[in-house]
Amino acid sequence: MTKRTRWVIGNWKMNGSLAANAALLEAISAAQSPTASAVAVAVCAPFPYLTQMQRALSATAVRYGGQDVSQHASGAYTGQVSTGMLSEFGASLALVGHSERRQYNRETNDEVAAKAAALVAAGLTAVICVGETLAERESGNAEKVVSAQLGPCADVIRSGAGKVVVAYEPVWAIGTGKTATAGEAQAMHAFIRNQMTRLGADATGISVLYGGSVKSGNAAELFAQPDIDGGLIGGAALIASEFLAIVLAAQ
Repeated sequence: MTKRTRWVIGNWKMNGSLAANAALLEAISAAQSPTASAVAVAVCAPFPYLTQMQRALSATAVRYGGQDVSQHASGAYTGQVSTGMLSEFGASLALVGHSERRQYNRETNDEVAAKAAALVAAGLTAVICVGETLAERESGNAEKVVSAQLGPCADVIRSGAGKVVVAYEPVWAIGTGKTATAGEAQAMHAFIRNQMTRLGADATGISVLYGGSVKSGNAAELFAQPDIDGGLIGGAALIASEFLAIVLAAQ
């Protein structure tokens, strides 16, 4: 079996300030340099902070990237950011299809696939987010929804050559009072890996991350599951001690 990369990726969402970022990035980069080979640690921050991340992280083992990207290389697409722009700032990855983008920006599965393809074509890592809502899970359609989200990404998943990561984020485990157990998370991760195999990919080598209220207290149990290769971290990524404890749990 191909050895999969262990990842811990912090998603700051729409949070941050120059002063707070500086302290957080300094703590993360200082702690991660000695263990860079064990876990791939990355930060995805709002676009205005790309310069700050480049200055703070370019000489460290910590990777950084965007929270979204355009599928277009350039043109009349006001407010969008291209892969070329990300690359100029030294970014090496970007999230696509985050549940909040799907919900608030009405991003379709085909648009997400086009963005992932653009990233891979540019030599960047595409972190493809998938996951079902509470209503979809309770109606028994969780696997159907996730399969539909993965389907349009088939070509990029097959040909990604180490530049594709999948992140499963159950929307029902965010802000609902419900929490995914390690068993529930593992079951969906195994399903995702099976679906990628059915799409013709070598799924044994593709990292699949869990994103849904990961904290220092539950990270070790989640990451111990055979098909969970790390986490996409939200709120805990804004607290250096929490984020670093989660990284340690992924070692």
